[in-house]
Amino acid sequence: MTCARGTNLGRSGCSPATSVPWQAPWHAAGMVIEYRPLGRTGMRVSPLCLGTMMFGAWGNTDQDECVRMIHTALDAGVNMIDTADVYAFGETEEIVGRALRGRRDQVVLATKFGNPMGADPNQQGNSRRWITRAVEDSLRRLGTDWIDLYQVHRPDPSVEIDETLSALSDLVRQGKVRAIGSSVFPAEQLVEAQWASALRGLERFGTEQPPYSLLARQAEASVLPTCEKYGLGVLVFSPLNGGWLTGKYTRSGAAPADSRAERNAEHFDFRAQEVRSRKLDVAEAVRDLASEAGLSMIHLALGFVLAHRAVTSAIIGPRTLAQLESQLGASEVRLDPDVLDSLDKLVAPGTNLSADDAGHVPPALTDPSLRRAVR
Repeated sequence: MTCARGTNLGRSGCSPATSVPWQAPWHAAGMVIEYRPLGRTGMRVSPLCLGTMMFGAWGNTDQDECVRMIHTALDAGVNMIDTADVYAFGETEEIVGRALRGRRDQVVLATKFGNPMGADPNQQGNSRRWITRAVEDSLRRLGTDWIDLYQVHRPDPSVEIDETLSALSDLVRQGKVRAIGSSVFPAEQLVEAQWASALRGLERFGTEQPPYSLLARQAEASVLPTCEKYGLGVLVFSPLNGGWLTGKYTRSGAAPADSRAERNAEHFDFRAQEVRSRKLDVAEAVRDLASEAGLSMIHLALGFVLAHRAVTSAIIGPRTLAQLESQLGASEVRLDPDVLDSLDKLVAPGTNLSADDAGHVPPALTDPSLRRAVR
């Protein structure tokens, strides 16, 4: 069940809601899309952003179907696409570029750099040398003259933030990039970047991309409030927590053959018994709440992340057309406070059920030499 504009959805049905004057409506296939300001970048984006990590060798190897999925999302009113150079090591960007031929001006196109693109130690990171090379490679693969949002994929402790911001500022002045952003930066590094931009007269990050879902709420503690304080647009990834909030995983039997738990078992927590049990407990409760509200689990889970006041858009990452269609329309969902209160009881605000959902582990926690004084 979804409610009409100006109402919220709760267990008792639809009820009046406070209007949001800064949202601009757009109609597609019977739906009303409420475009939201992407921070202070001047761009407006749909509440759902199409993530493309599953397009290509890492997920769906049928490139024609991937192109159809992109067109389906655009036709449904989604106007933002997020990708990265490292996805299938460039293949994904090529698929996106192919799909956007003739439709480039309709899309807010975001990509990322920083993860290793080869064995060469200089083909990665956040240095000026790599940024100036990586952006040209992405522009070529995407078949475009400009990138709307160019994002640092992960923090790089070996490079001063000033150097990264300086290189990115040059790209903005050259017209190759419209805005810049970060991904999985802790709150203190977001603040440091804002101050560095102000002190050096550099372009500032306009967005942040943290992991966020009902099962991974760590961002609520400091990242999301920091983003709100500095006016950053927030694009959250893994809002379905890798499929845990779709209902596909159960206590009986193995994970589905085509699921991420089977395809990428070494990086998925399905076999970690304690984490698996905790996540299944929550997923089963979410299923019941969704049934009471007349929603699918997927729409309830996406509605939860979109209900946070700091979140601009939720990045959905479908592998198949059926998965995409199951997620479209979630931006229409408005959850009542009683539903949100029930979800808060399942997973405490600001907490993750699994440490693996943090998205990035600081080197100080993985390298003992960074924790021990030299004697």
